[in-house]
Amino acid sequence: MTAFILGGYQTDFARNLARAGEGVEQLARESIEGALVDARLDVGDVECIHVGNAFGELFLGQAQLGALPATLFPELWGVPAMRHEAACASGSMAVLGAMADIDAGRYDVVLVLGVEQERNVSGDLATQHLGAAAYIGHEGQHCRYMWPHLFDRVAGEYEQRYGLEHAHLMAIAQKNFENARKNPLAQTRRWQLDARHFSADQEHNPVVEGRLRRHDCSQLTDGAACVVLASARFAEEHARRRSIPLEPTPRILGWGHRTAGLPLEQKLEHSQGAAYVFPHARQAALDALKRAGLESVRELDGIETHDCFTITEYVAIDHFGITEPGQSYRAIESGELSLTGSLPINPSGGLMGLGHPVGATGVRMLWDAARQVSGRAGENQVDGAELFATFNIGGSCTTVACFVVGSA
Repeated sequence: MTAFILGGYQTDFARNLARAGEGVEQLARESIEGALVDARLDVGDVECIHVGNAFGELFLGQAQLGALPATLFPELWGVPAMRHEAACASGSMAVLGAMADIDAGRYDVVLVLGVEQERNVSGDLATQHLGAAAYIGHEGQHCRYMWPHLFDRVAGEYEQRYGLEHAHLMAIAQKNFENARKNPLAQTRRWQLDARHFSADQEHNPVVEGRLRRHDCSQLTDGAACVVLASARFAEEHARRRSIPLEPTPRILGWGHRTAGLPLEQKLEHSQGAAYVFPHARQAALDALKRAGLESVRELDGIETHDCFTITEYVAIDHFGITEPGQSYRAIESGELSLTGSLPINPSGGLMGLGHPVGATGVRMLWDAARQVSGRAGENQVDGAELFATFNIGGSCTTVACFVVGSA
């Protein structure tokens, strides 16, 4: 299975739709138009649409968002479309659906849109909505914030199994926020942060749940991302027709997708005695590398990973095989994960710095990986990047999706 990424687009994640009197319609229109312009295609070239959206019913009272593109563009009326939901991995599920359509030979040009609005309600209500992706009624009944509570539990599991120092989590946060300052689309690019914001200073970095503090957490974000995927046949024909080289058109070289049960405790119990806290996540990463023909994570030039909390990036480090299980701190201390390191993680700023519109995150990660391998990442560019991976999770590592992207 392979799919070429002919073009893409990301909206400004600092945008507040409610404050501007806008909605997801504006985000979808802008990102679809931007992706098609970038791909040098017309709306009428689109043969199928996959939409990633996690919480439309809760934040907007709106379901059936697979029909949103046709609502906005008359040319898309009648074009088959579907919506995908897997919490924070919804966008990656949309990508997998599009790839399957291309691989099956059903369509040559497939549009993938990820979109979410989260800032139109209070912060407390927003976190309640987002908590719907946990195992409702069975976990987190007595906490205030579901996801900080559950990922604090993950941090506790690491602490118990291997040892964990919060300073290493704060180093992840500081790296990602610094990368975001270079990203013109990042939600936090203008934030003024100093050492106090990455310390135990209760005023500048207050506790949210358990071990996790404010700057261990990602943002509530309004945003969209869109990519245009195509078959090899169409990509080659398109390049000839436009008199442009096929290289360095990015393409998806490998993928991994694994799913576990809803409850976090069930997952932790399942992995007792195993090398990794989330063995299925480890397998998803290995699947993606194997399908891309890679023998080691060290063949990659960088990774865009899921840092909804600092501990999730910590999990990604050892589960991708950068270190041995439980030794993620070694890669943090070495500096190899920095923008100029040997294996940068989240050069974009990640979910913490760039922003986390849930349904769009998997698509955004893929687009940033594509930009890296085609030399289009601006100040966030990793020098000489040819192979980039993504690591996207939904829920408490319930759904895991990984992609490896390279240039044609």
